[in-house]
Amino acid sequence: MTYAILAPATVARLALSLALLGPVLDLDHWVQAAIQRARRPELDRVVSVATDVGKPTVIVGALLGLAVFGGSVGVATARMAVMVLVPTNVVVEGIKRAVNRRRPDGDHKRSNSSFPSSHAANAFALAAVLARRWRPAAPMFWTMAAAVAWSRMYLNRHFLSDIVCGATVGVALAWWICLWIEGRGSKAPRRRS
Repeated sequence: MTYAILAPATVARLALSLALLGPVLDLDHWVQAAIQRARRPELDRVVSVATDVGKPTVIVGALLGLAVFGGSVGVATARMAVMVLVPTNVVVEGIKRAVNRRRPDGDHKRSNSSFPSSHAANAFALAAVLARRWRPAAPMFWTMAAAVAWSRMYLNRHFLSDIVCGATVGVALAWWICLWIEGRGSKAPRRRS
Protein backbone atom coordinates (compact mmCIF):
# COMPACT_ATOMS: atom_id res chain seq x y z
CA MET A 1 0.00 0.00 0.00
CA THR A 2 1.36 3.43 -0.89
CA TYR A 3 0.58 6.64 0.92
CA ALA A 4 0.55 10.02 -0.72
CA ILE A 5 2.48 12.59 1.20
CA LEU A 6 1.14 16.12 0.92
CA ALA A 7 3.63 18.91 0.55
CA PRO A 8 3.64 21.42 3.44
CA ALA A 9 2.32 24.16 1.12
CA THR A 10 -0.61 21.93 0.12
CA VAL A 11 -1.39 21.16 3.76
CA ALA A 12 -1.25 24.89 4.58
CA ARG A 13 -3.62 25.75 1.69
CA LEU A 14 -6.01 22.99 2.77
CA ALA A 15 -5.96 24.18 6.40
CA LEU A 16 -6.59 27.78 5.30
CA SER A 17 -9.47 26.66 3.08
CA LEU A 18 -11.08 24.73 5.93
CA ALA A 19 -10.58 27.65 8.33
CA LEU A 20 -12.30 30.03 5.89
CA LEU A 21 -15.12 27.60 5.16
CA GLY A 22 -16.55 27.76 8.69
CA PRO A 23 -17.42 31.47 8.60
CA VAL A 24 -18.89 31.12 5.09
CA LEU A 25 -21.16 28.28 6.23
CA ASP A 26 -22.15 30.27 9.32
CA LEU A 27 -23.05 33.25 7.13
CA ASP A 28 -25.00 30.96 4.77
CA HIS A 29 -27.12 29.62 7.61
CA TRP A 30 -27.61 33.05 9.20
CA VAL A 31 -28.81 34.57 5.88
CA GLN A 32 -31.02 31.55 5.19
CA ALA A 33 -32.69 31.83 8.60
CA ALA A 34 -33.20 35.60 8.24
CA ILE A 35 -34.77 35.25 4.77
CA GLN A 36 -37.02 32.39 5.85
CA ARG A 37 -38.21 34.39 8.91
CA ALA A 38 -39.04 37.32 6.60
CA ARG A 39 -41.00 35.19 4.12
CA ARG A 40 -44.58 36.26 3.45
CA PRO A 41 -47.23 34.17 1.64
CA GLU A 42 -48.27 37.16 -0.46
CA LEU A 43 -44.75 37.35 -1.94
CA ASP A 44 -44.40 33.65 -2.77
CA ARG A 45 -46.15 33.89 -6.16
CA VAL A 46 -44.16 36.96 -7.28
CA VAL A 47 -40.89 35.34 -6.23
CA SER A 48 -41.84 32.10 -7.98
CA VAL A 49 -42.27 34.08 -11.21
CA ALA A 50 -38.74 35.49 -10.75
CA THR A 51 -37.40 31.95 -10.32
CA ASP A 52 -39.27 30.79 -13.42
CA VAL A 53 -37.49 33.48 -15.48
CA GLY A 54 -34.26 31.57 -14.80
CA LYS A 55 -35.54 28.20 -16.05
CA PRO A 56 -33.81 26.82 -19.15
CA THR A 57 -37.04 26.64 -21.16
CA VAL A 58 -37.77 30.31 -20.51
CA ILE A 59 -34.22 31.35 -21.39
CA VAL A 60 -34.20 29.29 -24.59
CA GLY A 61 -37.60 30.70 -25.56
CA ALA A 62 -36.43 34.27 -24.92
CA LEU A 63 -33.27 33.73 -26.98
CA LEU A 64 -35.28 32.18 -29.79
CA GLY A 65 -37.65 35.18 -29.73
CA LEU A 66 -34.67 37.53 -29.74
CA ALA A 67 -33.17 35.74 -32.75
CA VAL A 68 -36.46 35.69 -34.67
CA PHE A 69 -37.69 39.21 -33.91
CA GLY A 70 -34.47 41.09 -33.15
CA GLY A 71 -33.03 41.30 -36.63
CA SER A 72 -29.33 40.77 -37.19
CA VAL A 73 -28.46 42.24 -33.77
CA GLY A 74 -30.88 39.81 -32.13
CA VAL A 75 -29.38 36.85 -33.97
CA ALA A 76 -25.84 37.86 -33.03
CA THR A 77 -26.81 38.44 -29.40
CA ALA A 78 -28.69 35.13 -29.13
CA ARG A 79 -25.71 33.33 -30.68
CA MET A 80 -23.32 34.97 -28.21
CA ALA A 81 -25.63 34.07 -25.31
CA VAL A 82 -25.70 30.41 -26.34
CA MET A 83 -21.91 30.40 -26.70
CA VAL A 84 -21.70 31.72 -23.12
CA LEU A 85 -24.48 29.64 -21.55
CA VAL A 86 -23.28 26.24 -22.77
CA PRO A 87 -19.84 26.37 -21.09
CA THR A 88 -21.36 28.09 -18.05
CA ASN A 89 -23.70 25.15 -17.54
CA VAL A 90 -20.93 22.61 -18.15
CA VAL A 91 -18.80 24.24 -15.44
CA VAL A 92 -21.70 24.64 -12.99
CA GLU A 93 -22.90 21.05 -13.42
CA GLY A 94 -19.34 19.76 -12.97
CA ILE A 95 -18.96 21.70 -9.72
CA LYS A 96 -22.41 20.57 -8.52
CA ARG A 97 -21.49 16.90 -8.98
CA ALA A 98 -18.08 17.35 -7.33
CA VAL A 99 -19.37 19.27 -4.29
CA ASN A 100 -22.71 17.45 -3.84
CA ARG A 101 -24.07 19.99 -1.32
CA ARG A 102 -27.47 19.45 0.30
CA ARG A 103 -30.01 22.16 -0.51
CA PRO A 104 -31.30 24.35 2.33
CA ASP A 105 -34.75 22.73 2.06
CA GLY A 106 -33.16 19.30 2.64
CA ASP A 107 -33.29 18.04 -0.97
CA HIS A 108 -30.13 16.08 -1.73
CA LYS A 109 -29.35 14.68 -5.17
CA ARG A 110 -25.87 14.74 -6.67
CA SER A 111 -27.31 15.64 -10.08
CA ASN A 112 -29.11 18.66 -8.60
CA SER A 113 -27.01 19.73 -5.65
CA SER A 114 -27.10 23.19 -4.18
CA PHE A 115 -23.59 24.51 -4.92
CA PRO A 116 -23.37 26.53 -7.12
CA SER A 117 -26.71 27.92 -8.26
CA SER A 118 -27.29 27.28 -11.96
CA HIS A 119 -30.16 29.80 -11.92
CA ALA A 120 -27.75 32.49 -10.70
CA ALA A 121 -25.02 31.44 -13.12
CA ASN A 122 -27.36 31.53 -16.12
CA ALA A 123 -29.09 34.76 -15.08
CA PHE A 124 -25.83 36.62 -14.53
CA ALA A 125 -24.17 35.19 -17.65
CA LEU A 126 -27.15 36.27 -19.73
CA ALA A 127 -27.23 39.69 -18.04
CA ALA A 128 -23.54 40.15 -18.89
CA VAL A 129 -24.15 39.36 -22.57
CA LEU A 130 -27.26 41.55 -22.84
CA ALA A 131 -25.72 44.43 -20.88
CA ARG A 132 -22.70 44.32 -23.17
CA ARG A 133 -24.96 44.57 -26.24
CA TRP A 134 -27.47 47.13 -24.90
CA ARG A 135 -25.55 49.26 -22.38
CA PRO A 136 -28.39 51.73 -21.59
CA ALA A 137 -30.55 48.80 -20.41
CA ALA A 138 -27.73 47.24 -18.34
CA PRO A 139 -29.24 48.18 -14.94
CA MET A 140 -32.45 46.38 -15.89
CA PHE A 141 -30.57 43.21 -16.94
CA TRP A 142 -28.47 43.15 -13.73
CA THR A 143 -31.59 43.80 -11.59
CA MET A 144 -33.41 40.91 -13.25
CA ALA A 145 -30.42 38.61 -12.68
CA ALA A 146 -30.28 39.65 -9.02
CA ALA A 147 -34.04 39.02 -8.66
CA VAL A 148 -33.66 35.51 -10.10
CA ALA A 149 -30.73 34.78 -7.77
CA TRP A 150 -32.46 36.21 -4.69
CA SER A 151 -35.61 34.21 -5.47
CA ARG A 152 -33.60 31.02 -5.09
CA MET A 153 -32.65 31.95 -1.52
CA TYR A 154 -36.18 33.15 -0.73
CA LEU A 155 -37.65 29.83 -1.94
CA ASN A 156 -35.08 28.02 0.26
CA ARG A 157 -33.38 26.28 -2.66
CA HIS A 158 -29.93 27.89 -2.31
CA PHE A 159 -27.57 29.35 0.24
CA LEU A 160 -25.91 32.74 -0.23
CA SER A 161 -22.55 31.16 -1.20
CA ASP A 162 -24.33 29.07 -3.87
CA ILE A 163 -25.69 32.29 -5.38
CA VAL A 164 -22.42 34.21 -5.14
CA CYS A 165 -20.43 31.38 -6.72
CA GLY A 166 -23.01 30.83 -9.47
CA ALA A 167 -23.14 34.54 -10.31
CA THR A 168 -19.34 34.73 -10.32
CA VAL A 169 -19.02 31.76 -12.66
CA GLY A 170 -21.65 33.20 -14.99
CA VAL A 171 -20.15 36.68 -15.17
CA ALA A 172 -16.54 35.48 -15.40
CA LEU A 173 -17.25 33.04 -18.23
CA ALA A 174 -19.42 35.55 -20.08
CA TRP A 175 -16.72 38.20 -19.83
CA TRP A 176 -13.94 35.84 -20.93
CA ILE A 177 -15.90 34.23 -23.78
CA CYS A 178 -17.18 37.58 -25.12
CA LEU A 179 -13.66 39.00 -25.10
CA TRP A 180 -12.28 35.89 -26.76
CA ILE A 181 -14.94 35.84 -29.49
CA GLU A 182 -14.75 39.57 -30.13
CA GLY A 183 -10.94 39.36 -30.19
CA ARG A 184 -11.06 36.57 -32.74
CA GLY A 185 -13.32 38.70 -34.94
CA SER A 186 -10.95 41.66 -34.90
CA LYS A 187 -7.97 39.48 -35.81
CA ALA A 188 -9.66 37.90 -38.80
CA PRO A 189 -7.83 38.51 -42.06
CA ARG A 190 -9.28 41.39 -44.04
CA ARG A 191 -10.36 41.01 -47.60
CA ARG A 192 -8.62 43.06 -50.22
CA SER A 193 -10.79 44.70 -52.84
